[in-house]
Amino acid sequence: MLKLHTLLLISLAGFAAQLVDGGLGMGFGVTSTTMLIMLAGCTPAAASAVVHTAELGTTLVSGIAHTRFGNVDWRTVAAIGIPGAVGAFIGSTVLVRLSTESARPIMSLILALIGLNLMLRFSRGLTHRVAKQKPHSKTFLAGLGLVGGFVDATGGGGWGPVTTSTLLSAGRSEPRRIVGTVNTAEFLVTLAATLGFAIGMWQDLLANLAAVIALLVGGVIAAPVAAWLVSRLNPIALGGIVGALIVALNLPVVLGALGLDQHLWIVRVLVLAIGAVLTWRGVVRARVNSKAASRAEGATVVDKQEPVHANR
Repeated sequence: MLKLHTLLLISLAGFAAQLVDGGLGMGFGVTSTTMLIMLAGCTPAAASAVVHTAELGTTLVSGIAHTRFGNVDWRTVAAIGIPGAVGAFIGSTVLVRLSTESARPIMSLILALIGLNLMLRFSRGLTHRVAKQKPHSKTFLAGLGLVGGFVDATGGGGWGPVTTSTLLSAGRSEPRRIVGTVNTAEFLVTLAATLGFAIGMWQDLLANLAAVIALLVGGVIAAPVAAWLVSRLNPIALGGIVGALIVALNLPVVLGALGLDQHLWIVRVLVLAIGAVLTWRGVVRARVNSKAASRAEGATVVDKQEPVHANR
């Protein structure tokens, strides 16, 4: 039975994770899993199980909302979601069978890589390519979904950072449709991961239902706050900072498992310093890109206007 202060920490993790997700459109799973392990002392399997069970509700609501706003490409949902569900089920099954000693560094490595991906992605200033009309092949979407689902289950999160970032970088569709499609497909991934955890650790999952509720409560409370803050926070700065924190919390665990457990505080300081530099770089590049885009749009408007003739 979890103590009250532990449940409060889990609720706080859900609150913080939802603030991140509300600002970035991704990050609930990886942020809350990191906090559950570091602050509440949950095992890797328990943390991932709690997060995915809580996400059953959030992903379902998110998918319905995106559908109503016309942000969902259902062909892509099936093409990426079904393989993602397969990968998630395999990942949850693998994680359940690993011992706590071996699972924690593996999960920390996955989380650290996801955090690094966030740092590098947002250091580029969230630039998007012009959308192309050519759709992705089913083979590409299946492979991306399979990898994303496996990473999501074994790392306690990562579906958004893996799939959304890849599809946005490819620039084959509008950003809003990519986010809506990926979020809708995530329900299938979450359902499969939760099923895998339920089969492998049903009693543990029942014992952690209070943690699931606490995580949901924190996320629900943060949802309206995140919706309000999303227009006021700089998403590039938020993404870079969160990525750096995730790496700083998880990389020392990986190094400790390799026997490199001396002066780990130096590693954390270096990661945070590098993260601060990359975040600042991303903010500056975003301003430059925004000004360039505005100039290009202005030039296009001028070109479309009728030429003024001197002789009338």
